[in-house]
Amino acid sequence: MGAAAAAAVLGLLLLGAAGGAAADEAREAAAVRALLVRLLGPGPAAAFSVSVKRALAAESGLDTYRLSGGGAGTRVLVLGSTGVAAAAGLHRYLRDFCGCHVAWSGSQLRLPEPLPAVPQVLTEATPNRYRYYQNVCTHSYSFVWWDWARWERELDWMALNGINLALAWSGQEAIWQRVYLALGLTQSEIDEYFTGPAFLAWGRMGNLHTWGGPLPHSWHLKQLYLQHRILDRMRSFGMIPVLPAFSGHVPKALTRVFPQINITQLGSWGHFNCSYSCSFLLAPEDPLFPIIGSLFLRELIQEFGTNHIYGADTFNEMQPPSSEPSYLASATASVYQAMITVDSDAVWLLQGWLFQHQPQFWGPAQVKAVLEAVPRGRLLVLDLFAESQPVYIQTASFQGQPFIWCMLHNFGGNHGLFGALEAVNRGPAAARLFPNSTMLGTGMAPEGIGQNEVVYALMAELGWRKDPVADLEAWVSSFAARRYGVAHRDTEAAWRLLLRSVYNCSGEACSGHNRSPLVRRPSLQMVTTVWYNRSDVFEAWRLLLTAAPTLASSPTFRYDLLDVTRQAAQELVSLYYVEARSAYLRKELVPLLRAAGVLVYELLPALDKVLASDSRFLLGRWLEQARAAAVSEAEAHLYEQNSRYQLTLWGPEGNILDYANKQLAGLVADYYTPRWRLFMEMLVESLVQGIPFQQHQFDKNAFQLEQTFIFGTQRYPSQPDGDTVDLAKKLFIKYYPRLVAGSLWAD
Repeated sequence: MGAAAAAAVLGLLLLGAAGGAAADEAREAAAVRALLVRLLGPGPAAAFSVSVKRALAAESGLDTYRLSGGGAGTRVLVLGSTGVAAAAGLHRYLRDFCGCHVAWSGSQLRLPEPLPAVPQVLTEATPNRYRYYQNVCTHSYSFVWWDWARWERELDWMALNGINLALAWSGQEAIWQRVYLALGLTQSEIDEYFTGPAFLAWGRMGNLHTWGGPLPHSWHLKQLYLQHRILDRMRSFGMIPVLPAFSGHVPKALTRVFPQINITQLGSWGHFNCSYSCSFLLAPEDPLFPIIGSLFLRELIQEFGTNHIYGADTFNEMQPPSSEPSYLASATASVYQAMITVDSDAVWLLQGWLFQHQPQFWGPAQVKAVLEAVPRGRLLVLDLFAESQPVYIQTASFQGQPFIWCMLHNFGGNHGLFGALEAVNRGPAAARLFPNSTMLGTGMAPEGIGQNEVVYALMAELGWRKDPVADLEAWVSSFAARRYGVAHRDTEAAWRLLLRSVYNCSGEACSGHNRSPLVRRPSLQMVTTVWYNRSDVFEAWRLLLTAAPTLASSPTFRYDLLDVTRQAAQELVSLYYVEARSAYLRKELVPLLRAAGVLVYELLPALDKVLASDSRFLLGRWLEQARAAAVSEAEAHLYEQNSRYQLTLWGPEGNILDYANKQLAGLVADYYTPRWRLFMEMLVESLVQGIPFQQHQFDKNAFQLEQTFIFGTQRYPSQPDGDTVDLAKKLFIKYYPRLVAGSLWAD
């Protein structure tokens, strides 16, 4: 079977999965009308007519929308081939005809009166069969504490951005619990196996067990409830939910029930020891493999139904026990066989991260063994980090298996302005034109959301474009005008500066991690170089503040002003750190004290105050969400500790230290600042006593501070305090003249 035929097989399978009856069309149209009411309110929503007709996509077989009508006394007509297509068409109208904007941080929905007419019927078909969303890790870094109200907003955002394929992984531990009990495990053995809520992503991929657990009974009940509502809403839009499947990882306790079971203990992961890592992998030839796989999938489908696409990752960031192609093919085939035993239409969605993450192991023979172990068209690969390190090029379009070009962008849910917009803009079209390309779609696969919204706005738009945006400067200027509801010379200039600096990453710097010294445990070896000119960030900061008198009433503007102020403060931390380190190395005490004093006692407290002025940058809000998911004080304590650990040490010994760093009010004050104060004090002590700086001793002392924060019980405000514009202006007035003067000490 050739590459084009493989893609056709998958397309036919999944078109069938999406359904096509008149009842489905009516349900999807009703779902989009309800979205309209939630988004605009019942009055404005009445000015739109929404309908769904599968026949609209008859020619191409690809999602299509049609816009017409509008103008005085005339309703805007939105027709889609699916609910998702209709929602995407609605979003197109709001964005391009009304100048509106919908984003995580808030929306700008000032509608013109009357609604603008569509000059001539506009019909748009996407070039991508699938527009995928999520990363397995997103469920832990961003979704973990969500209630239905927050999920509903996200599902609306997904529909408006044309997402039609997404993970739906909530509640799976409840299903696994039923399976493990049926296999003879005790409840205590199951409790010992599951991770805590904030670390479930890595339990699901086999990287971790036990850490942060156990999962309370109430957790399972709530997640089952959420999963049913999530799936119902996804399907009502015509989205295809991806359910989990068995990947081969099992609890060690299974060896008590089945002493002859053939399992292999893999190596540790993420600097954890085997108390929490070292997964037990069931041998592909073991008779229990298909039994467990089919038991789980049957129970899952009975509970949730299915759309026939399943996700499983056997070797995510873990080296297989053998590099022999025969073993890798067998392990892969066993996972797939367990799927089709229960669902003959099953398609496996595989994160291609393993090939990118361990290229020294995954040579051509190993990659080929995995990709050819599943019939072509039945494996759909996510080229997860394609904007930076695409795998399809090295694997001849994944050996003919269909794939989705994904933008990963963010690791750990870090704050920090970052993006590779040029690479994102060009990437999907280049992949589509690759020789014998089997690309079937585009995807957004961030580990954490709620940051750098311009990057996701572009990527979502590219899901409906055949060609790249011709002029990114013009595009980003329009983005700013829609975001704030008005075109403004200074904001557009600010965004062009951000485009050419923080959003113009290329090469090895484009990791997606925020490596600012601000959010790292200090040392004398910290990297402070960046791929852009910091002066562009500071000038963008100035321009936004210049626009503040006009735009201060815009919530999205205030969010961006805070975010750029936060970034400017992050840059200043780097500069003062360099001053302090240089003074220390020169053995000059007074300059060291001066730099340390500004950094610890002025800059970081000022940053914490700015962050405290916006609810979206509050540690208290983050922790309150965790506690709100609990039904008892004991559970609330467990969930809060999960949350504090994830933000900081990640594991009990700082195993993945500061990976999921955030810049939140309260976290800056009570976690980052004490660590920086200790570092500066020990540098001064080292200089005064004439002894070398003891990094090892500092790390031990810092670890005590970090644990103090994690085990702390202090409650933090969940409501903002102070005015963002005033606080940003005070920070600017104090530090910007120093930057212009070229001296951090100028008045």
